[in-house]
Amino acid sequence: MDTDRNIDSDLNVATFDRPDGPRWAARRSSVRRLTAGAFALIACTALLMLAFDPGGVASAQDDARFNNDTCLSCHDVPSLEVPLPSGETLNATVDSDTYAASVHGQLELPCVLCHTDIDGYPHPEVVAETLRDFAVERYTSCFGCHQDQYSATVDNVHARARAEGNSAAAVCTDCHGAHDVARPSHNDVDITQTCRSCHSEVYDLYAGSVHGAALTDGNTDVPTCTDCHGVHDSQGPTDTNFHLFSPQLCADCHADQELMGKYGISTDVFDTYVSDFHGSTVVLFEELAPDQETNKPVCVDCHGVHHITAPTDPESSVFKENILSTCQRCHPDATTNFPAAWLSHYQPSPGKTTLVFVVRLFYRILIPVVIGAMLVYIIFDLARRGRFHRKAERVQHS
Repeated sequence: MDTDRNIDSDLNVATFDRPDGPRWAARRSSVRRLTAGAFALIACTALLMLAFDPGGVASAQDDARFNNDTCLSCHDVPSLEVPLPSGETLNATVDSDTYAASVHGQLELPCVLCHTDIDGYPHPEVVAETLRDFAVERYTSCFGCHQDQYSATVDNVHARARAEGNSAAAVCTDCHGAHDVARPSHNDVDITQTCRSCHSEVYDLYAGSVHGAALTDGNTDVPTCTDCHGVHDSQGPTDTNFHLFSPQLCADCHADQELMGKYGISTDVFDTYVSDFHGSTVVLFEELAPDQETNKPVCVDCHGVHHITAPTDPESSVFKENILSTCQRCHPDATTNFPAAWLSHYQPSPGKTTLVFVVRLFYRILIPVVIGAMLVYIIFDLARRGRFHRKAERVQHS
């Protein structure tokens, strides 16, 4: 198969999964077990400390460090800035109303729960070289309360990009904010706009696709970024697991008869793919070698990743006049008649590929008749042989 697949972005793009490959699942499970053990130890230690010092809770409540008014008396001041070695300026102002309206503010969480290195004034010196270094350094404080979500990010596409030197890859605060953290939105438009802040080029492709255009028109049945790429365990389209398991992502919608029925789309689109040569091979790969790349095309290879258009669109890679060039990505020797041998994603019917329908019907009748006749012949032959054998025995003993 030609390695130049129809993946319309070489960016590290975030993404159902599915993200549910055994390698990543095993790593996340291991991290979560270690995390659970560590926090169980911390909890036990805290209980022992309280047992020997029951006044500790009261003293903690009276500690000025746990009173956000103490922090905001300085930080709720406009233009409070800290110069960084890069020449950038860190804005240290925290608007008290903004924080109070945030999900953390509503829970009245103390500032020091995240800023654990603060133990009075003056504060420790900021050692980060740049604003981005500061963000990457500080986002790890989310782990303290959100262990499951944080653990799910440790091997996602963003974490791997940072490990490879791309410090711009998203961290928790890039999506959720810092002092203005809101509850996760279930609005599909909000989700795509969040991803757009980093992936604007990919968003533009999506916005022009059949899915993105429907979302713009208010249709929330279509998939958005997190439906395909996952949320915290996000995977990109160039990942082996994402590519191999992408048909299952598409099946979430295209194998749903009720959903597809609303738009007059047949579920044959998915079913016929699974039953043909390409789909059958991919299914075997999923079962036998989930960590290996398949050399057979999956949905995104023909239809694209983000800029998916309707088959009736003249710009579509699967439009009748364009499908030969699409096939030639894997079959460079394909000629004009090559795509004609494909029945598309629909079952043969009297009004569509009538000849194929008649031939299939003929064989569906012929094969059972032939096999049935053979079985009847065998049964009668066995009965005849039995009668002959019994007659021979009677003659021999007479």
